[in-house]
Amino acid sequence: MALVEYSDKGFFAPRKIAEMLRTTSEEVARTVGLGKDAVQRKDRVQSDKTQRRLREMVEVLNKVEPRFGSNLMAYAWYRSEPLAGFSGQTAMQLVRSGRGDEVLDYIDAVDAGIHS
Repeated sequence: MALVEYSDKGFFAPRKIAEMLRTTSEEVARTVGLGKDAVQRKDRVQSDKTQRRLREMVEVLNKVEPRFGSNLMAYAWYRSEPLAGFSGQTAMQLVRSGRGDEVLDYIDAVDAGIHS
């Protein structure tokens, strides 16, 4: 999915992300570890923390989508599949705790054949 499809006026838009994933903005907020205020108030949507978390989730989903064939299946993986080497945590749990870069590095390592 092209990043522009997730954005509105240069910012990641929770509403557009939710539409693509067939869920709600509030669920997207919970998925990245934010409260519903973060996706409902314009000043909070545009905050660095909110945008960083949304970006990390979108980057992870975009990176794994080709494996699963759809953004919905990638989202299901993101939410439910424990990652090796992270004490059984999912990509969602890691992004929620501010470790999105580690998830991206893990996916790159798997793609390179380092982890399986």
